[in-house]
Amino acid sequence: MKDYRKLSAEEIQVLENNSCWAENWDRVMVADGFRPYNFHRVVFYGDIRLGIFEKMIEVAKGFEKHSGINDATLRNVTVGDNCLIEKVGNFINNYAIGDDCYISNISTMETTDGASFGEGHLVSVLNEMGDGNVVLFHDLNSQLAAFMVKYFKDKQLKDCLTRLINEEIRFTQPERGTIGNGVKIINSKEITNTVIKEDCEINGAARLSDCTILSSKDDSVYIGTGVICENSIISNGCSITNSVKMQDCFVGEACQITNGFTAEASVFFANSFMANGEACAAFCGPFSASHHKSSLLIGGEFSFYNAGSNTNFSNHAYKMGPMHYGVLERGTKTASGAYVLMPAKIGSFSVCFGKLMNHPDMRCLPFAYLLAYGETMYIVPGRNITTVGLYRDIKKWPKRDKRAASSRKSIINFDWLSPFTVGEIVEGKKILENLRQAGGNNVSSYNFQEYIINASSLKKGIKYYDIALRIYMGAVLKRAVKGGFLGKPDSTVGLGQWNDLSGLLLPATEEQRLLDDIKNGTIESIREVIDRFNEINDHYREYQWTWTYQMILDYYGLDELTDSAIQRIREDYVKARRAWIAEIRKDAEKEFAMGDVDQDVFDDFISKLDHEIDYED
Repeated sequence: MKDYRKLSAEEIQVLENNSCWAENWDRVMVADGFRPYNFHRVVFYGDIRLGIFEKMIEVAKGFEKHSGINDATLRNVTVGDNCLIEKVGNFINNYAIGDDCYISNISTMETTDGASFGEGHLVSVLNEMGDGNVVLFHDLNSQLAAFMVKYFKDKQLKDCLTRLINEEIRFTQPERGTIGNGVKIINSKEITNTVIKEDCEINGAARLSDCTILSSKDDSVYIGTGVICENSIISNGCSITNSVKMQDCFVGEACQITNGFTAEASVFFANSFMANGEACAAFCGPFSASHHKSSLLIGGEFSFYNAGSNTNFSNHAYKMGPMHYGVLERGTKTASGAYVLMPAKIGSFSVCFGKLMNHPDMRCLPFAYLLAYGETMYIVPGRNITTVGLYRDIKKWPKRDKRAASSRKSIINFDWLSPFTVGEIVEGKKILENLRQAGGNNVSSYNFQEYIINASSLKKGIKYYDIALRIYMGAVLKRAVKGGFLGKPDSTVGLGQWNDLSGLLLPATEEQRLLDDIKNGTIESIREVIDRFNEINDHYREYQWTWTYQMILDYYGLDELTDSAIQRIREDYVKARRAWIAEIRKDAEKEFAMGDVDQDVFDDFISKLDHEIDYED
């Protein structure tokens, strides 16, 4: 706590000579080392605390001004060391401002009674007219939000989580608005009931009301021209620019929202990009993207997803070229749990993973294409396993994580083959084999619920699924050998179904254990809930090995994992991996033959495929 003293008579005289005035000079307290010479036309009301003003402040590249306060009205304000505050059109009221801040050409900055700073608001995602299911607060991450949405009908759990979050807010919320160290706020109009953390830059914002901006020195936030943000929380590393309008939202780490995008009652997590369009009651998990004016994300749950224009849900036409945005890898689902598919029209297609649109309770054929010709829907199972697009996505997503190491709240597991996806592949392969057994080998197509699978597609689907299974088992076995945990697992944690909590892959049993511990009071703070998510993620490889060990025994019909079995798995892994790369090469050659890809792009991609053999050992 900094020590303050009253102004001397000489200091008051200097201030008054510089056209400064105070309602009561006795309530203007200053730090030791304070000098009054860099204050001009300043009006003080209420309790004022001032630091020292002895450094130059860079206001533009190559242009520095001396720290101080000019042309401003302050009421109940604390100002740290070496700040420059000037041209405040209205006033700054009830605020604590840190060190080394630059505040210029603003209208109003104020904290009013009952300020929430954007925390504690209950918003409804997935169901825009329904009861609230996500509580916004500073430590929210994609796992906790997904957990709240998933179990929002469990009143006991909902009440427990709400109580824990409210306790956290009560312990951490400041009494008035605060501005952290190194903050720059210029050319902005209204900032009300907003907490702004370190090294944030706000330039040209129209209104920030009841918000918390979680900027930091190594992962700063930028808010630009025309932005209106109300009852929202913005996390480290974000950029909100170009007339974005946002209300009742949470924006996770390293997200970019720009170009007139509007959002209401929505959450966006880790590395999402939103421009031009609109979101309402949307759950946008890690790496969600929307680029087009005609895109409306409403009542859906998205992850590793690119929303195209109008009904074009993903730009699959771009594969090798730089315009490719990626495939629908983890899923896009509605409040009912059904995955959104394209409208039936000739030539339309989508990637299916998870559940079918008309059968939300039924597991689907993973990595499949759905094609519509008139009123007839076809499934091409497993096709996306061997595409250029998927291969590029596997490589690109980890590289596109822009978050600083110190601010990675949301957990993202980048494994494209995991117990979660491979469990679906195992079930998908069984479905295809059962269809073939029931229909025989001499038919042209098979009926699966209300969908058609051509015989050739079914045969290839089984092949592609088997390739993926053998790649997965070999890769996990190789990791187990290198990690020194090869052998029968010591624990059963990891067996059974696995789930995806918006980036965290975990055994369903661990998810249930967390749920029970919250409801029975074993977990006593929201921090412990978040720590549990991290703990589960830290044990991912251990749980994965437990699941995979049993899968290997089942797949190969073994009672135990012998040396000869390990050798066979390794041989199958190498063969499957080479077959996978060969199929991707075919897909690349087909695209190149269409004339849409330049020779150098094609050659570079093929060169990368040629080097895949380096990763076999």
